[in-house]
Amino acid sequence: MKKDLKDLICTLTGASAITGSERIQELWSGYGEILRIHLNDAETPSIIAKLIQIPERRNHPRGWNSDLSHERKVRSYQVEASWYQYWSAHCGAESRIPKFLCHEQIKGGSLLLLEDLDGAGYPLRLSSVTPSQLRACLDWLAHFHATFMGVSPHHLWEKGSYWQLDTRREELEALSDLPLKEAAPLLDQRLSSAHFQSLIHGDAKLANFCFAPAGEAVAAVDFQYVGGGCGMKDLAYFIGSCLDEEECAAQESELLTHYFETLQRALHKRKSDLDPLEVEREWRALYPIAWADFHRFLKGWSPGHWKIHSYSERICAQVLKTL
Repeated sequence: MKKDLKDLICTLTGASAITGSERIQELWSGYGEILRIHLNDAETPSIIAKLIQIPERRNHPRGWNSDLSHERKVRSYQVEASWYQYWSAHCGAESRIPKFLCHEQIKGGSLLLLEDLDGAGYPLRLSSVTPSQLRACLDWLAHFHATFMGVSPHHLWEKGSYWQLDTRREELEALSDLPLKEAAPLLDQRLSSAHFQSLIHGDAKLANFCFAPAGEAVAAVDFQYVGGGCGMKDLAYFIGSCLDEEECAAQESELLTHYFETLQRALHKRKSDLDPLEVEREWRALYPIAWADFHRFLKGWSPGHWKIHSYSERICAQVLKTL
């Protein structure tokens, strides 16, 4: 790490020195990195630094290196900074996220400093989950959606999710499934015209949840694609990120019921003027629409992806018949 960056972090955190740092991961397509920074004489012994550095040469792992792709990524980092600055304080313990420390523009990019969730008791990153851990993530999503039900997504994506159709025209053009391609605007319209709208995480995959070693406590990270939308987009995407096709089919009803039971309790607590049963009726019907919408993106973006399976194809076929 360069000295000027170290000095800036010490100034921002009040630390007397940085005693070490480690890379957690490189950002997608080489747009920077996420670091754990160890500090002396600061309020906490470590923090997370998301260092965004716009590359001179673009290197998307799947070859999507257009100006549109670049602009979407740059915008996503601006949205994430806005999320932490203007919105994150509204999240309570039931939708735990890292605490926002500061955001600074630097030469060639920006610096976002956040609480280190490992030190806060959420050190586990999982590639598979137990039923109780899966339900904990559904609870997180339900409380998140209830918290932001009905708000306008100022400073965020107007329509959340990284696969949102307006930002994925190249992938749509590459889609060879013509019935699904033709239906894409209708799928998007059904989701965006839902009466009940909230904020959605927009990239609620298993890899973006951090778990406590015991119990069911969970926190979420990575808010580059947070914005307005129907909560079913998060739910369908999350379930598809951690279950195979047989599990998706077998557990669909049970998982939806659990989510909506939690959402009902959360809405009663936060939005007394809403009828949770009306929200459920609308959103439950939109779950397969949300699944088909992501499937549309995936088949254009990466036709050989493991998530393209018979369950998703069956859901899409059923949805297309209803449009």
